[in-house]
Amino acid sequence: MRISELSRRSGVPVATIKYYRREGLLPEGRALNPTTVEYDEEHIERLRLIRSLIQLGGLSVARTREVLEAVDRPLDAFETLGVVHHALPVPSAETNEGKGEGPEGGVDEAASCGAAARVEALIENMGWQISDASPHRPALARSLAELSRIGTDFTADDLAPYARLATATADLDFAQFEGIEDRIALAERAVVLTVLFEPVVRLLRRLAQEDANHRRHDRRACGREE
Repeated sequence: MRISELSRRSGVPVATIKYYRREGLLPEGRALNPTTVEYDEEHIERLRLIRSLIQLGGLSVARTREVLEAVDRPLDAFETLGVVHHALPVPSAETNEGKGEGPEGGVDEAASCGAAARVEALIENMGWQISDASPHRPALARSLAELSRIGTDFTADDLAPYARLATATADLDFAQFEGIEDRIALAERAVVLTVLFEPVVRLLRRLAQEDANHRRHDRRACGREE
């Protein structure tokens, strides 16, 4: 297909396709002659992944290039998912961009160390296998330190029931990857589940909280009537 059809089928403007090509994100097409280049289905799949990483994942062009280079290597599904997972932005519970009440305007060192210790205790208690390079380990510690700063402390034991729920959710997530052998499709599904589906999980939790509130209110009302 020519670049105009590639644009139509992928939904990506021609100028953007050329930009991705210049930046090394999209492979060159097959030159038919000095002025005509042909593209194929692999280019459409690649464009979908690029758009997922940049538009959904919020990655920079440089970071997207790193992920794509990893996807192009002969990795297995486990390694591909690991690369994508670590590349995506990390959630944080910081509410005021680090402008806390510590000595430097942020969370103090003691709180940070205590939070890091709680994270390590939780990981050990859960028996989780977490890479030393995982960005989620320090991010969780920062979030716990921020909660401590406003007077809300969670111990490793307090977090354990939530961690067990998270494990069950992760198992459901990975069921979505079963049967996907193509690395590009696998990476795209990982971005979609992590970025787009995460708000769905948060909203399901909010709905469940609303229902729990009503159920507890109804029980209390029945108790008063008796």
